[in-house]
Amino acid sequence: MYDVIILGGGPAGVAAAIYSQRYKLKTLLITKNTGGMVLDSHLIENYPGFTKISGIELSKNFEEQIKHLNIEKIEAEIIDIGDNLTLTDKNNNKYETKNIILSLGTEKRKLNVKGEEKFLGKGVSYCYTCDAPFFKNKTVAVIGGSDSSAKAALLLADYAKKVYIIYRKENLRCEPHYLDEIKNKSIEILNNTEVKEVKGTDFVESVTLTNNELKLDGIFIEIGTIPAINLTKKLNI
Repeated sequence: MYDVIILGGGPAGVAAAIYSQRYKLKTLLITKNTGGMVLDSHLIENYPGFTKISGIELSKNFEEQIKHLNIEKIEAEIIDIGDNLTLTDKNNNKYETKNIILSLGTEKRKLNVKGEEKFLGKGVSYCYTCDAPFFKNKTVAVIGGSDSSAKAALLLADYAKKVYIIYRKENLRCEPHYLDEIKNKSIEILNNTEVKEVKGTDFVESVTLTNNELKLDGIFIEIGTIPAINLTKKLNI
């Protein structure tokens, strides 16, 4: 029986585990990977204490601190929270606890097209604020039509020589003032267009669209996030 189980190994989950352990509580951290969405960031320059650090390196630092404090950690995916706070993972292992801290965050919604996973960190990005500077004088595309897509395109236009916004519907659904800003930048909108495949050798070189092929150095996917709410539903939160 644990005093507390923390679900999620991103910055919030790791911080919760650190505090719990320091309070001498019997603590268990359960996560699919240490770092969470941090792992998707090629370079992080806005995290306190580091001028710049890669997502992988920062995640390794999380791991080192977990080991230093002797925090018990299990890499697993919890699929159910039953009566009396009994947790069950995919392999039907069960964990009992008095308290649960949910630090599951959100996941970026994926395009689910061929080549997307292969070129993650090699031209495919889900974090324009992290990776925009790496595409100076390059040609890039933002996928999506919301406010986040517009903001991504506007930031990328300060670095890239050419920016496309690729959207599957007729018109972007971002706020009007973003559209006004987009008109004044080197941004081209491709409406009624979908990405079918991401191509390249070692890095992204092009994408296959609905009707043609487009040469690119990078692709930024901004089609929303999926909140991790399945477990909270089971708790009637």
